[in-house]
Amino acid sequence: MMAGVPLEELRAKALQEVEQAPGLEDLRRVEQEVLGRRSPLTLAHRSLGSLPLDERRDAGARINQVRSEIQEAIEGKRRALEEAERAARLEADRLDLTEVLATWGPGHLHLVTQTRDELEDVFVGMGFAVAEGPEVETDWYNFEALNYPPAHPARAAQDSFYLKVGEPEQVLLRTHTSPMQVRLLLTSELPIYAVMPGRCYRRETADARHRPAFHQIEALVVDRGITFADLAGTIEEFTEAYFGPGIASRLRPGSFPFTEPSGEYEVTCTICRGRGCRTCSGTGWIELGGCGMVDPAVFGNVGIDAEEWSGFAFGFGIDRLVQVRHGLSDMRVLQENDIRFLRQF
Repeated sequence: MMAGVPLEELRAKALQEVEQAPGLEDLRRVEQEVLGRRSPLTLAHRSLGSLPLDERRDAGARINQVRSEIQEAIEGKRRALEEAERAARLEADRLDLTEVLATWGPGHLHLVTQTRDELEDVFVGMGFAVAEGPEVETDWYNFEALNYPPAHPARAAQDSFYLKVGEPEQVLLRTHTSPMQVRLLLTSELPIYAVMPGRCYRRETADARHRPAFHQIEALVVDRGITFADLAGTIEEFTEAYFGPGIASRLRPGSFPFTEPSGEYEVTCTICRGRGCRTCSGTGWIELGGCGMVDPAVFGNVGIDAEEWSGFAFGFGIDRLVQVRHGLSDMRVLQENDIRFLRQF
């Protein structure tokens, strides 16, 4: 028992509810109840800090094992329900649609919104706070404070939507969620453990993998003694918590103005499970986002002593994550409002 939560009883009850879920909506509700930010399992994880170190390690391992078992059961049930729904749709498509009256029921959250909520639950369960900020930013927050040099290509008008407000090219629709790093560093007490989800905008032609209006989620950790090992461990913990067992992460060298050293991280291809397929170009891995240690220059821009504090940041596109997780060949279906697609989630 941990913080009043009998883990074995919780495990058995959760697995029973997952097995009995009659549909995908019911399964999502069960998943929220047993793995969400207010679930007994999450509360048990938060209570680990009150235990002695030797007990904390064993209790944490057991909690993670129970979470993994429940997540694996949920994924198996989801696959079975999705297959049943696909079979039902194929049967329904045989009808003469000219003689069928549309009787739609109440709507539900968009798939991207559902994914954002799930991501927030995962990060809150890992001890992060959720922060939000404006979609209209100044050049200083969006570029200057993040160590972008004056001639950086991202500042050009062909990449950014500048607004006719104030001085020319000083106010724009934010091109990433990274300005929230600066806002938190300026307004929050240290240490910081936060994630920042939100909509971003870039001058990009919509295609199978890009949209001019898209969604990102960014994580920022600033504390004493933070190292690159903490970054790698956090990404791996998130990957397993969100995608479930069998999906791992790896880091490759990268370059970003506001992190040094920088990296790009990939996850095991969810389509082929690492065996290699067309989606991952035969590599078994899919690029998800960028990461790195906060550049001391960024700390200097907001008046924080880089000798005392260190931190890391990582972020990725929520729309891209939806595409990877659900095996969508074309991201544009997320904005076409095709009811046949939307009703699947």
